[in-house]
Amino acid sequence: MRAIMLMFDSLNRHMLSSYGCDWTVTPNFTRLASRTVQFDASYVCSMPCMPARRDLHTGRPNFLHRSWGPLEPWDDSVPEMLKNAGIHTHMVTDHQHYWEEGAGGNYLTKYTTHAMVRGQEGDPYYGQIKAPEPDEKSMGRNASTDRWHSMDRVNREQVRDASDLPIDQTFENGMDFIRRHTDLDNWMVQIETFDPHEPFFTLPEHKAVYDEFYEKSRDLIWDWPGYDSVKEMPEEVDLMRHNYAALLTLCDSYVGKVIDLMDELDLWNDTMLIVWTDHGFSLGEHDCWAKCWLPFYEEIARTPFFIWDPRSGIRGERRKSLVQPSIDLGPTILEFFGLEPTTDMTGKSLTPVIRDDSPVRETAIFGMFGAQVNVTDGRYVYMRGPATPENQPLFEYTLMPSKMREAFKVDELQANELSTPFSFMKGVKPVKIQGHTIPSSNQHPDRGKTLLYDLETDPGQLSPVEDPSVEERLIAALKSELANIDAPREQLTRLGL
Repeated sequence: MRAIMLMFDSLNRHMLSSYGCDWTVTPNFTRLASRTVQFDASYVCSMPCMPARRDLHTGRPNFLHRSWGPLEPWDDSVPEMLKNAGIHTHMVTDHQHYWEEGAGGNYLTKYTTHAMVRGQEGDPYYGQIKAPEPDEKSMGRNASTDRWHSMDRVNREQVRDASDLPIDQTFENGMDFIRRHTDLDNWMVQIETFDPHEPFFTLPEHKAVYDEFYEKSRDLIWDWPGYDSVKEMPEEVDLMRHNYAALLTLCDSYVGKVIDLMDELDLWNDTMLIVWTDHGFSLGEHDCWAKCWLPFYEEIARTPFFIWDPRSGIRGERRKSLVQPSIDLGPTILEFFGLEPTTDMTGKSLTPVIRDDSPVRETAIFGMFGAQVNVTDGRYVYMRGPATPENQPLFEYTLMPSKMREAFKVDELQANELSTPFSFMKGVKPVKIQGHTIPSSNQHPDRGKTLLYDLETDPGQLSPVEDPSVEERLIAALKSELANIDAPREQLTRLGL
């Protein structure tokens, strides 16, 4: 058996034709839906990028115990388990967070082999001291001089044609691995691209499919939204959505290349195909850009997800059961290769859902460290905010004291202490570190609130509802989910539970 995983970053469900969007050009995602099982109730778990990847490795949520961080010594890594069982795992990625000082240091080494493609966004790879000056017209109100934006301007200068794009090099490497190992068994390749994450940078030929729009918008070039409320003019919002759409159409073309390759090499009989993403992105909905600083509305939390399982041979069907790819894919892949998940994995194999839509869970929790904790049953979404403005008590539990792009500061570590281990830590005492969250001045006003939405009557989550019986039921479900993952007791205090 073999498996091919395509992982995108910030892939929006509501912008794909197979999920009902009528203006973006994504024919290969529609083609993909006809060759796979497509999931309609797929939700995130730990947010955002690297927490979702830790979920993928460990098959369990981590956002209640830890913010953005590396794999811990007690973590069971699915790619490493496969590797140790004699199944060759190859990872090729242009996702620059994997090689930052903070979180990424020990993910790639869990694979048998891995390849890194440099140059996405602000990846500091090209040695140039002076960056091009920011262009107010192109960068909009993000015409920043900080290192991240400056490095992005340098990186863009290195792209002369489509073959210089990191996404192209990533997929070419992954497809080369597939071609060279068609006659061999027991392998998995993970082809993971940063796109369509912001900035929404493409070449003119990629925008050509939306040429009618760009013909009337030649004076606007802005493609990198800030994590903030929408303050732009309607035509600028429309531009940003089209820039995302152009990048999405580019991603779509690589989905088509992999489908073509599977046809060419006759891989459908014994090769699983998985296509998923870590989360979506707000493109002006709720008058917001981006993610993390606002509540995880459906545009962010409900994701596109596709699986072809050659054992069942089911294609062109949709599934309504509630699933969470970031924690469910690990057990699903292990089972596909004849291995058992560990007892610490709380994700579920999706084989029953793929087979006949048999549910594997009644509810799902999702969220980000220190933010609202959300629970859904597929119809209702309950967002539980902190009980006090201080958002405390809140602690991180780790033996890998680093976070996004850097280590914890000395003053953050001076007051730490060893804690009693949680059930999944294999008897190892973690360091307990005071937790911090996004300052309230940088948050959406609803990010800390407790809110209930009925997706059946309000799919856009425009008006929260009050229904004590539903809230009581979802609070009980939330408590059960927290107990199932052995969440820190102080999280219940923080949430007023």
